Amino acid sequence: MIISRNRGIKRRRFLSGTAATGLGVLAAPAILRAGTQELTVATYGGFFQDSFDEHIFPDFVEQTGIDVNSVSAPTGEAWLTQLRQAARAGEAPADVSMMAQAPRLRGEQEELWAQLDRSAVPNADNLPDHFVHGYDEDRFYGAGAVSWYITLVTNTEVYPDAPTSWNALWDPENEDRLGLLALASNSFLLEITAKTHFGGDDDILESEEGILEVMETLAELRDNVRLWYRDEGQFQQALESGEIPMGQYYHDVTGLAAADGQPVRSTFPDEGAVLDSGSWVVTRASERLDEAQVFIDYMSQPEIQAKLARYVGTAPTVDRELTDLTNDEFAAVASDDEPILPRYELYVERDDWVSQQWSERVTGG
Repeated sequence: MIISRNRGIKRRRFLSGTAATGLGVLAAPAILRAGTQELTVATYGGFFQDSFDEHIFPDFVEQTGIDVNSVSAPTGEAWLTQLRQAARAGEAPADVSMMAQAPRLRGEQEELWAQLDRSAVPNADNLPDHFVHGYDEDRFYGAGAVSWYITLVTNTEVYPDAPTSWNALWDPENEDRLGLLALASNSFLLEITAKTHFGGDDDILESEEGILEVMETLAELRDNVRLWYRDEGQFQQALESGEIPMGQYYHDVTGLAAADGQPVRSTFPDEGAVLDSGSWVVTRASERLDEAQVFIDYMSQPEIQAKLARYVGTAPTVDRELTDLTNDEFAAVASDDEPILPRYELYVERDDWVSQQWSERVTGG
């Protein structure tokens, strides 16, 4: 992998759907020049934006002649709010934005995203259905940008043998040993529990009664949890030291730590790891729809997704067989196993209720 461990940690803080949501001001744009057309593209900040500026945007500018104004934006609801307010004023702080899935869905409900010409984005055919977004079958508005995995991680000195199932989280022998993400909407433990304990079928999450039943099962592992974490760095340090030797974490960052000599491993459980993601969308206030379509089509190419895997550390949004990634390169960021896909709509349609029940029933308030 080309990404260093420390830079990978910084990048992860911007990939997490709940990180940096308090950032309210765009960073000054980095402008890459080529032709007379231009496009403002917002990505998550820090290392993530730096990697796009260095490895992705220059070739796009050279191949298309479209200038790129690169800006960093907060993830999650903060950026959605800015885009919403700007659109009401007929302004576009960015034309194309990388958007986490829950705020993307909120924007969809408001029809905040511009309708695009699907025929102008032929490379979207490379993407699975869950990465092709539309208001309906005839109104296309966005496509998957990047993805990443949340896996079962362990300290190899405490656990010489890797666990093979998410069931390890419930094992009584792991009392006071777990570190789990603190929120329902970023841990996706509801989906993990449904897949692991309810016959592999997450349809149980379609009703409030079913969600409560899943929460009851999830609450059974509470004695095993030492830390419900919001700070990824805090958990990573505890994982590496063996203080908290098991939990859920990001596959790529764990792999970077292992490559750096830390006694940690990432395991794709039998039930599947969680595949989280961000998507490209275009604000309805943008006057650069043609350029935006060129950009989204460019980013949906298998060779560009392979480049992202190598230089940014994200999992490809296209099928592995379409890329030229080696086995080692692919394994560093992804898996061929069927993933657990988050039910993002759950955290949009029942946000307040899920958060309240989660606090009361799972994390203990």
